[in-house]
Amino acid sequence: MNFAPFLFLASLEGLVQAAVLCLTAVGLSLVFGVMRVVNVAHGEFFMLGAVLAWWLASLTPGHAAFGFALALVIAPALVGAVALAADRLILKRLDYRPEATIVATIGLLYVIQQTALLTFGPDARPVEAPFYFRVQFPWFGYSGHKLLVVAAAAAVLLAAWYVIAKTRIGLVMRATRFDRDTARAFGINVHRVYAAVFAVGAMFAAVGAVLVVPVRQAHYLMGLDPLLLSFIVVIIGGLGSIRGTVVAAILIGFSDGLISVFFSPTLAKMASTLLVALVLVFKPQGLFAVQSR
Repeated sequence: MNFAPFLFLASLEGLVQAAVLCLTAVGLSLVFGVMRVVNVAHGEFFMLGAVLAWWLASLTPGHAAFGFALALVIAPALVGAVALAADRLILKRLDYRPEATIVATIGLLYVIQQTALLTFGPDARPVEAPFYFRVQFPWFGYSGHKLLVVAAAAAVLLAAWYVIAKTRIGLVMRATRFDRDTARAFGINVHRVYAAVFAVGAMFAAVGAVLVVPVRQAHYLMGLDPLLLSFIVVIIGGLGSIRGTVVAAILIGFSDGLISVFFSPTLAKMASTLLVALVLVFKPQGLFAVQSR
C-alpha cells in the first residue's frame, strides 16, 4: 500500500491545525508578554467567536460566502469589545496582579460559557462553508476552505508581525512590555495599551474560530481544547515570545495532525503533554524565552 498519500493528507490536516493554533496561541502569548496576565478565559473567546459566527451567518441571506465574510469581520470585533469591557471592569480594577487576574479570568470563563449556553443553547451549530471547491492533488482532492484557513492565518500573522516590529504602535507595546514605569514616564498610557492588547489577543482567537468553524461546528464547550493547546504552545515556545509561539504552534499542530490521522486524537494530546513535561524539565524557560531587560 502506498504510504505517501496518507502522509500527505496527515500533513495537510496538521497544517490546518497549526494555522488555527498559531492564531489562538499568539493571542494568548501577546497578552502574557505585554500584560503579564495569564488569561484562563482565552479559550472562551475562541468559543464566543465561533458561536457569533454561526449567529451572524444564520442571519445573513443569500450565498454562504456573504455570511462567512460578515462573520469574519464582525465576530472578532464583538469578541474584542467583550474583552475590552472585561479589562476595564475587572482586570484594571485588580491592577493586573497575577494571582488576582488568574482567579478573575477563571470566573470570566464560566460567565462567557454559561451566557453562550443560555443564549444559543447546548446544541452544536453548523456553519456552511463559503465555498465547496476542492484542490486536486495527485492522489485526492482536498478542501479549498481548509487551504483558505491556512492562507488567511498566514496573512493575519504577517500583518501582526509588521505592526509589532515596524510601527509606532508596536514600539509602544514593546516599551510597555519591558518597563511599565519608564513607559509611563515617557507619556504612554499603560492602561490603554493593556486594554488594547487584551482585546487584540481575544480577537486573534476569534479570527481562528471563525475560520475553522465550518469544519468543527460551534458549541459552547469548544473552548477547552484551544485553551489547553495554546498553553502548551506558549510554554514550549517561551512565555511572551511571539516567535517561539509560532514555531511551537507549527510543531504541535503538525504533530497533532499526523498522530491524529495515523493513531488517535487522544494519543496526540498525550504526546503534546509529554513534550511540555520534557521542556519544563530540561529548559523550563521555554525554547525561545524572552530575556528580561
